[in-house]
Amino acid sequence: MNITKEDMNSCSVHLSEDERSVIILDQTLLPNETKYLTLNTPEAVYDAIKSLAVRGAPAIGICAGYAMYVLAQQRDTRSFESFYGSLEKDGEYLISSRPTAVNLSWAVRRMLSKVQECKDIPVPEIINILGEESKAIHREDIEMCYRIADYGLSLVKPGDGILTHCNAGPLATSKYGTALGPMFLGKERGIDLHVFSDETRPLLQGARLTSYELYKGGIDVTLICDNMASMVMKNGWVQACFVGCDRIAANGDFANKIGTSGVAILAKHYGIPFYTLGPTSTVDFSCATGDDINIELRDEDEIRSMWYEKPMALSGVKCFNPAFDVTDHSLLTAIVTDKGIVYPPFDVNLRKTLLGQND
Repeated sequence: MNITKEDMNSCSVHLSEDERSVIILDQTLLPNETKYLTLNTPEAVYDAIKSLAVRGAPAIGICAGYAMYVLAQQRDTRSFESFYGSLEKDGEYLISSRPTAVNLSWAVRRMLSKVQECKDIPVPEIINILGEESKAIHREDIEMCYRIADYGLSLVKPGDGILTHCNAGPLATSKYGTALGPMFLGKERGIDLHVFSDETRPLLQGARLTSYELYKGGIDVTLICDNMASMVMKNGWVQACFVGCDRIAANGDFANKIGTSGVAILAKHYGIPFYTLGPTSTVDFSCATGDDINIELRDEDEIRSMWYEKPMALSGVKCFNPAFDVTDHSLLTAIVTDKGIVYPPFDVNLRKTLLGQND
């Protein structure tokens, strides 16, 4: 696959022309306003990730890789120990912004590992190597998204209805996306699919982002409230469910946006195949099961008042607002990765497909 600089610069996350800043499309303002943010401090990158201005596990990973390169250019280049120490501190700070998304820690630690590999050469040369490494992360994501989209498209046929939850398209990744990749690649190949997009409460990523980019991409999309998924499934309008993932445990349990587990349970009830689609980097083999995945809790006002002119609940009413839930592997038909489609038993086949391990 030939990936050009224009391909990379057209993504929602990319480097500035002088490579001194990370440029992101502020997803919190979509679909009504298109605004790009320039990030060049640890605090700015942390806030962008924490506030969901940049979101989606692969996009966060790309952002983190570029951020480490940008921040490296600002560090003391006279001493390797000083350079590495300050960059490591920046990296751990960025990781703390969203602990559930494994791509964030993966990208940061990949960049730090590259620094360690190069510790015997001058720091200015290390910085140049980090620049190439950050771009490699981005290019690899575009390639991975294409392969995921290609594998995912093989699971459906023209005219099928696909239900998705949250947002796992180009906005959340690079080109094509993960869970939305088959729809965009299908459009390129003249394969028409109809998508039902859950609105995805409380942050409305499905309404604000998924329906936005599918509509803009000329793909047939119908927006539904989360609690309408059962009806469209019962009516026979859904032939498959495609969702993204923020972390996949070694046994196939996976974390995704809150509400995903409920969709999986409904799909199981109606006999509809349920797939999660994500890059190899999203699989965390150090995480044995979903019980080991740390689920972040977000501000209660995202439920109480965020999208309303006036609060829809009294200020004293307690709210429970987990960002993600964990879908049990028993509800999964398959996991679609850039290295292939993985079927149960996941604890065996994830290692076989992704690591080449047969035991």
